[in-house]
Amino acid sequence: MEGKSPINKFGRGHRDKVQQFMAITGASEKAAVQALKASDWHLEGAFDVFYSQPQSKIHTDSRQLEELYNKYKDPYLDMIMADGIARLCNDLQVDPQDIVMLVASWHMKAATMCEFSKQEFVGGLQSIGIDSLDKFQERIPFMRSELKDEQKFREIYTFSFGWAKEKGQKSLALDTAIGMWQLLFAEKHWPLVDHWCQFLQAQHNKAISRDTWSQLLEFTRTVDFGLANYDAEGAWPYLIDEFVDYLNENGVGADGFSRTIGA
Repeated sequence: MEGKSPINKFGRGHRDKVQQFMAITGASEKAAVQALKASDWHLEGAFDVFYSQPQSKIHTDSRQLEELYNKYKDPYLDMIMADGIARLCNDLQVDPQDIVMLVASWHMKAATMCEFSKQEFVGGLQSIGIDSLDKFQERIPFMRSELKDEQKFREIYTFSFGWAKEKGQKSLALDTAIGMWQLLFAEKHWPLVDHWCQFLQAQHNKAISRDTWSQLLEFTRTVDFGLANYDAEGAWPYLIDEFVDYLNENGVGADGFSRTIGA
């Protein structure tokens, strides 16, 4: 009977969201409606609701996860290394440089770029209900959506420093840091990212400390693009103070911003 399905009570827009949610998560119609209602019918919020519930983790098959891990693990080490990750990305039809692989690594709590331990791979995928390539592909839109969440973006940004640096090093190599900033701020559309990278290459040319990495995110979040609200007496690292001087010297401050970058 038509009345038995809760989806029929909703308009077409809501019905479409329920069907889209079910297709991506594999959730039942009832679970989809509950998650969407709880998030005021915002798809991204509904993903968060669904994947934060313990029952969403129960639907993974540990045997399938083991097979997935074994498919990509190194023949000589009990880990998935760069070659295995490249094969995984090829099977997922995702570029290895795609930021979604950084989000996946964040879910896995991976210690190092370009390698996954068995515990990281299996535990991370299990936490978001993945036990097959098909489910991995289905979850990619959800993982992309997480970058739009301010708190999750901050967590992913913070995670990236330790993940990207060389083992045993306290700082992040400048070229690696620049690549990571360009990747991360392409999502956040920070207009000054190219200027920041050019400044570092021209005037710094040293590894990046964790403090500078963390403070730059605060700078991008609190200082407007024209620098009008920049406080020179604030507790910014010297490198950020020097960057502001560099911008002003090159006409990219409050007076020259729109001319140089584009309004």
